[in-house]
Amino acid sequence: MNKKMAIIATKGTLDWAYPPFILSSTAAALGYDVEIFFTFYGLKLLQKNLDLEVSPLGNPGMPMPIPVPVMIQALPGMQSFVTSMMKKKMEDKGVAPLDELRQLCLEAEVKFVACQMTVDLFEMDINTFMDEVTYAGAAAFFDFAGDSDISLYI
Repeated sequence: MNKKMAIIATKGTLDWAYPPFILSSTAAALGYDVEIFFTFYGLKLLQKNLDLEVSPLGNPGMPMPIPVPVMIQALPGMQSFVTSMMKKKMEDKGVAPLDELRQLCLEAEVKFVACQMTVDLFEMDINTFMDEVTYAGAAAFFDFAGDSDISLYI
C-alpha cells in the first residue's frame, strides 16, 4: 500500500500556488498517492488560464529589493509590478512556470478535487476549470485525508 499525502489549497495568488504543486509533485515522484483539495481562493489554481498575481499587501515576509512601506504597496499598479518582479526572479533562477508544474502533477496522477460547496457559493463557472478536476465536498476529502500519512493546509 502506497503512502498518502493530502493537501488543502486555499490561496489563489502566484506565490501561494507553488507550494501545493511542488509538494504534491515531489510526493508523487516518491510514490505517494496525492490529493489536493482546492477550496475558496485556491480554486483559482484550477482555472485553465492561470493568470495569477502576487499581492505584497498582508505579506510582510515577502523579500523586497528595497523596503516598501505598506502605504506604497496599496498604490495602483504595485500588484502588477510585484508580480512581474516575482516572475522575472523565478525565470532567472530556473523555477518551472506554474502551468508546467501543474501539468507535471497531473502526469504524476495527483488528484485535483474542487470543493463543490465553494464552487456553488461563489457561483463559479466550472467551464473555466481544467477538465481533470473532480468535484466533491469536505466529507469526501476527509475520507482520503483520514488515511493519509501527511496532511497539509496551505
